[in-house]
Amino acid sequence: MLSYPLLDVRVSTPLLELRAATDELLEQLVPVVHAGKMKAEPSPYDDPIAFHEDDPDLRVAKWLRAMWRGRGIVEADRWRMNFVVVVDGEPVGMQDVIGVSFSTFGTVTSFSWLSADHRGRGIGTEMRQAILHLAFEGLGAKEAGSDAFVDNVGSNAVSRSLGYEPNGFDWATRRGEPVLLNQWRLTRQTWEQRRRDDIELHGVEACHALLPLS
Repeated sequence: MLSYPLLDVRVSTPLLELRAATDELLEQLVPVVHAGKMKAEPSPYDDPIAFHEDDPDLRVAKWLRAMWRGRGIVEADRWRMNFVVVVDGEPVGMQDVIGVSFSTFGTVTSFSWLSADHRGRGIGTEMRQAILHLAFEGLGAKEAGSDAFVDNVGSNAVSRSLGYEPNGFDWATRRGEPVLLNQWRLTRQTWEQRRRDDIELHGVEACHALLPLS
């Protein structure tokens, strides 16, 4: 059987599990994407997997192509690990960690979405805490960034609650239109002060040789 360590990584918390996005797990998420349950208001920025496509079949196809294409990008200046969020055995969304010139700066950022059926239960915050634990404890990150449109109350609230500090503004597009972004920064020191002891990492060491961490 073909073995690829990046697809064996898992992060477990009392509420959920982040599992590397294998084709099997992506297939289980297809109905969520097809039904449009990953959409949110306000809409996210024009990321390749932001789901602005209205046709459900084409939306799924574009999403899968973006996922498969992203697996092959493991470079010193940028890499991305995609995880499916599993709650009580059910895939309910995705949480990614993205290395940004990681070998030089030790910096990561994140991207996530959650099915509309599971919002409002604290899962979004738990997802972010899980991926931060992987970044800092498992991969040795020095800091984590995040950004969200200024009108995205939920995402900005999650960053603020986890100790991120405001780090200026930037611009991104939403359906081709420019919208202002809040930028956030979480240092390793601040994370250490808030780190949890009930999050477990699985299969991380095996992937170190494949990721340009240093």
